[in-house]
Amino acid sequence: MNIEQLEGKWEQVKGQIKEKWGKLTDDDLTAISGKKDKLLGKMRERYGLGKEEAERELSAFAESCNCESDTTRRSQDGKSRSQPTV
Repeated sequence: MNIEQLEGKWEQVKGQIKEKWGKLTDDDLTAISGKKDKLLGKMRERYGLGKEEAERELSAFAESCNCESDTTRRSQDGKSRSQPTV
């Protein structure tokens, strides 16, 4: 997932965001509504991060996020197959 996909997958992602950045409140997450700039602003406010540091952390999180509804996985024969994530 990339950062731009956060808004579309917000309901799946916000629990993982709360685990990672526990200082963000439920009210914060509701107000953010998946908007990248709002999330970065709250991360900076709550954790005292610089702009670049917040962006790096969010990018790393987005890359490692396992909440996509459909992912393409390789089977043992090497063919791509689309499988839903449970």
